[in-house]
Amino acid sequence: MSCSNRAPKSRMSLEQTAETSVAALASAATFNLYMKSANQKKATDLLLYEMQANICKAFAHPKRLQILDLLGDGEMGVSELQEKLEVSKTNVSQHLTILKSAGVLKTRRSGKQTYCSLTIPEVKQACQLISKVLRAQIAHTRSLTD
Repeated sequence: MSCSNRAPKSRMSLEQTAETSVAALASAATFNLYMKSANQKKATDLLLYEMQANICKAFAHPKRLQILDLLGDGEMGVSELQEKLEVSKTNVSQHLTILKSAGVLKTRRSGKQTYCSLTIPEVKQACQLISKVLRAQIAHTRSLTD
C-alpha cells in the first residue's frame, strides 16, 4: 500500500516539475523578450541623448542662434546672412558648417550663390521654446529683485 501511494506522488511530482519547467521556460522567454525590448529602448534613449547633446552644442553660440532665427523665416543666401550677422564670410561659413553637421541646416547652390534653410520646421519651434523659457526665467529673476 505504501508503494502504491508513492507512485502517484512521484507522477504528480514529475508532472508538477514538467509544468514548472514549462512555466519557467515561458517566463525566461518572456523575460528575454522584455530584456531585449528594454535594451533596445535603453539604446534608443542613449542615442537620443547623444543626438540632443550634439544639437545643443551646435546651438551653443549666439551667432548660430541668430542664424537659426533668421532662417526660421525662410531660406536665405549666405551673403545675406553674412550681411545681417555683420561677420566675415569665413566666420559665417564656420557657423553654417557646425549647424549643417548637427543636421539642423541644409544648403543648396544656385550658380555662385549658396542658400541655407532649416532641415525641419521643429528647429524654429525648439528655439522659440528655449527663448520662452529664458524670458520666463528673466521675469522670475526680476520679480525676486523687486
